[in-house]
Amino acid sequence: MKSIINNEKDTKEYMEKYTTTNEKERVVRISSRTIYHKFCEIEIEIPKDLKEDEVADWLFENENKWTDDLSQANGEAILNFGFGLGDGMDDKDEEHEMRYDIVGENYGGHI
Repeated sequence: MKSIINNEKDTKEYMEKYTTTNEKERVVRISSRTIYHKFCEIEIEIPKDLKEDEVADWLFENENKWTDDLSQANGEAILNFGFGLGDGMDDKDEEHEMRYDIVGENYGGHI
């Protein structure tokens, strides 16, 4: 007999029903945890004369220029199976990670 258990009340009701009808068997609960992630990107313009080491500060100071677009892109992104690590996303202990990369240059970092 298969049963979907969603909470303690389901477990109690199932156990009462099951143990009274067949006392020669035991119940095994099988659990699963699956990891999914979303990945999205947006592009914004930054001042041309901004030094590379000032980009992260500029992004923090001007987050009103990009956070809504990033949030919308995230909402539209599809779920992908797995942790989503790679391509600079490497902080396995965090639930959320953001980074920037200057397009056409070899410079970027976490924000």
